[in-house]
Amino acid sequence: MSLRQFVIDAWSWLSYKPVMADAGRPGNRAFPELAASWLPPHELRRLAAYKVLAAYDNNQAGQLSAAAGDEAALERRELGDAANLVDTALGYLLGSDQQISVTGAEHADEEAPEPGATEAAAAQERLRKWAEKELLSLRVQQAERNAVLLGDSVYVLAWNQEKQRPTLRVYDPGFFFPQWDDEQDQDFPSRVHLAWELPEDPDTGLKARVRRVTYELGPISEDDESVVRQYPWEPGRPSKMTCYLTDAEWLLEDLKRGESLDRLPMDKAVFRVRPDGTELDRLDLMIDFVPVIHITNSIPDGGEHWGRSAIARVLQGLDELAATDSDSSAASATTGTPIIGLAGARLPVDRSTGKPEHLKVEAGAVWQLGDSGRMDALDTSPQLAELRSRVEHLLDRIASNSRVTAAGLGTMDASEVPSGYAFKLALAPLDALVGAMRLAREHKYRLLFKMAQRLFQAGRAEAWTAGESFSARLAWAPHTPTDRAAVLEEVVQAYGAGVLSLETAVAMLMDAGYPIDDASQEVRRIRAKAEQEAAARMAEAAARRGEPDEEKPEGGSDPAAKSGVAAEREKERVPEPVSAGR
Repeated sequence: MSLRQFVIDAWSWLSYKPVMADAGRPGNRAFPELAASWLPPHELRRLAAYKVLAAYDNNQAGQLSAAAGDEAALERRELGDAANLVDTALGYLLGSDQQISVTGAEHADEEAPEPGATEAAAAQERLRKWAEKELLSLRVQQAERNAVLLGDSVYVLAWNQEKQRPTLRVYDPGFFFPQWDDEQDQDFPSRVHLAWELPEDPDTGLKARVRRVTYELGPISEDDESVVRQYPWEPGRPSKMTCYLTDAEWLLEDLKRGESLDRLPMDKAVFRVRPDGTELDRLDLMIDFVPVIHITNSIPDGGEHWGRSAIARVLQGLDELAATDSDSSAASATTGTPIIGLAGARLPVDRSTGKPEHLKVEAGAVWQLGDSGRMDALDTSPQLAELRSRVEHLLDRIASNSRVTAAGLGTMDASEVPSGYAFKLALAPLDALVGAMRLAREHKYRLLFKMAQRLFQAGRAEAWTAGESFSARLAWAPHTPTDRAAVLEEVVQAYGAGVLSLETAVAMLMDAGYPIDDASQEVRRIRAKAEQEAAARMAEAAARRGEPDEEKPEGGSDPAAKSGVAAEREKERVPEPVSAGR
């Protein structure tokens, strides 16, 4: 390899694999789909990387290598270690629960709530109801597994007139083709394609074709640039921009060389039609943003846009592990059924051929040996033990280099941990990994909820009035077990000393894993209970002082409504003493 061929990019960690050398070369059996003429050449390495990672996840890395010419790879043993690493990292990322949190909503139940707190709480409730209807928890699971495995994932929002709410869909990142413009904001492309091939269907007579869905920002009027529009989320700020949607298909046989994804001939396009009969050819969506959110598993390097898979840097370790598992399988075969050498044995003869029969090592077999005969067995158990030790070493190395850690994977022996503090130190790399993964997603989920609110406003949904969008985020549950008793003691002491508010105390309990669904409702219940207890104490104190209970009618005969000597005398049926004036 010359220096001109030495490439360092977002997928350099895959360059060691021969299958990546000519990913887009025609005739490549490993990536036949990448030979499509409509695919942009600069996207081929990314798409090839996605396929390699998916092969590892499905225990098919050996089959992919065999398709590239390595026939020995078919004997490769893959026991699910890659998928286990991905699922473990995903579990720590998501935690036990995710909840939508709107800034300021936690102060809505205070005696003197901050300005805007009540509106924030109402918006939070509406967003949570929308998330429940759109199965947000399920969508997050789908999208985040793609992100953890492939490095990237894609959400797409769209207004559904029939449901009167935004719908949320998850797309494979291999369908995502943003058009970056060096003169514009690199974080938010003004044009995005979602494209994929549709296979031929002989039963219905449909030919192979490519479908492309395009979101593009452009002026409201191409003829008059002075035309502006007032969007409800930016009152008082006219905008000249809007977002256009185009959804069309092209027959693969109609595409010529050079007509790539961004240059497909529009005169050969067949535009899709909505159920209401509207043709999706530059349809004005009446919004000034592209409703597509790109999730990255890691924080991209400067100048890069793509994330990195959780298993990217340990692929060679997974290859070594698969090779060791294959060797272990072969060694276990010779250990369970050993190779035996016989000397001076009388071998039975096949009567039909007259040749000695092959002996088999099986239970109940009897071999006749001569006077000087002997039997020697090949013992491969020491090699098998060494291979098993190597497997444990590789697992520890993979856990360490992926930062999931042996403690996070559950392979650490609990007897080796001297204290809880030592266990916490062992999980420190995992804490840093989860923190970085959540940081990479923080802004993207805020953007998703902002777009959802704006689509509600654009669709003129009830309860969503004009005004700026509320700042909402996706709150993650703790990713590791916490000492709930210690947190509870800390919260009780701090709140009792007056150094923590009730809202902060409840939030700390939620972070510790206590089953609190809604912080504001929990605060409301705690305050209501405190008021009831205070009223009961006041009533009891009033009864002890001999004061009448305001809630009981005067002159009542209930002994509980009286106090002091009067109540005791009534219970004993002793009449009150008559005053001297009577």
